[in-house]
Amino acid sequence: MLSNVLPNAREQLETQGFFILEGFMSPELLARIRERVDQLFELEGDAAGSEFRQEEQTRRLANLVDKGEAFQEAIQLPALLDHIRLVLGPDFKLSSLNVRSANPRSTWVQPLHADNGAVADEKGYWVCNSVWMLDDFTAENGAIRMVPGSHKWGRLPQQALGHPMAAHPGEMLLTGHAGTVVIMNAHMWHGGTANRTSSPRRAMHAFYCRRDKPQQQYQMQLLRPEVQKELSADLRWLLALDDKLNDRLNATGSNQSGFLR
Repeated sequence: MLSNVLPNAREQLETQGFFILEGFMSPELLARIRERVDQLFELEGDAAGSEFRQEEQTRRLANLVDKGEAFQEAIQLPALLDHIRLVLGPDFKLSSLNVRSANPRSTWVQPLHADNGAVADEKGYWVCNSVWMLDDFTAENGAIRMVPGSHKWGRLPQQALGHPMAAHPGEMLLTGHAGTVVIMNAHMWHGGTANRTSSPRRAMHAFYCRRDKPQQQYQMQLLRPEVQKELSADLRWLLALDDKLNDRLNATGSNQSGFLR
């Protein structure tokens, strides 16, 4: 039994492809994540996000499990994981943990995409993202556009659309207050929009996948030995650190984005 699942979550995830957990982050956790994110952007400078991909008119951070206890705490919150199970079932793992900050006065619009370039297979859905709003998401500051129901279409935007960066007639904007977390079936078409304000728009993305798929970022390879040594058994399971199947799946590397090359 998934005791932490909110009413209507299962139905909305099945029909729309997303579910909003308003005020999910405590003020203390939100403050800790924000503080550490700002520290890392300062420390890493132009190299920020280079463990995965960098993106125009955007700042990114990657490999965050390696970079702070607040991140490790966030990815294993029971209420979060119960909602992830609604999409992926019981056998899943963390695929990656990143931050994306849309630069002020940017014009860049992400093409509509599915995370990892994933299409549901014979076992069902295999990618699920969670979007942690570190700032308010508004219509002006780069909120995510989503096409509800598109997770059920069995194809990628680049296969179906002539211009994935163009507005889609079925799209809506995901707006909300800082502290909100959104569970997203990552097969659903989505993409960031332009930030037309004078302030950055920051979000953390805790991305999960089924255990029979490779991680987007191979945690065993990325996490420093001294960090791995201090992790609990539950967190090691979530990160697939002792999972020989995961090692084989990641032997050739995944590191795949839905749209970044």
